[in-house]
Amino acid sequence: MFSDKQKPRAMNETGGQPNRIERNTKIKGDIVSEADFRIDGKLDGNVKTSGKVVIGKGGYINGKVECVNADIEGSFNGELFVTDLLSLKSSAIIEGTVSVSKLAVEPGATFNASCNMKGKGGAPSTAQESKPLGDPKNERAKTAR
Repeated sequence: MFSDKQKPRAMNETGGQPNRIERNTKIKGDIVSEADFRIDGKLDGNVKTSGKVVIGKGGYINGKVECVNADIEGSFNGELFVTDLLSLKSSAIIEGTVSVSKLAVEPGATFNASCNMKGKGGAPSTAQESKPLGDPKNERAKTAR
């Protein structure tokens, strides 16, 4: 009677129930959502959410994804914009371009993408803005010689 199972579940912080594309489902088109999104099927299109995107082990997205957080176990090909944390599991396969604040990659993940890491607030981090040491325009390179 008083167990935790009987308490009403709180809505996720984005204000809606999570959405799901099940395996053996193929969708072609664009998706806009305020809630989290899990893809276990195939999506050929774009996803824009103020929540989290999860690509399950058998899931695949070909397109552009804009979200706050992302967990990827399956495959992604396209443009990925994550404003906070991108977590790649060992079975993940990523191709294309990635823009992220924080990146976590498990051993075994395939990451064939150009990656731009941004600091808090979307500004590029100072490490990404610095030029390589071999660049004659780089002041650090001149002082290091």
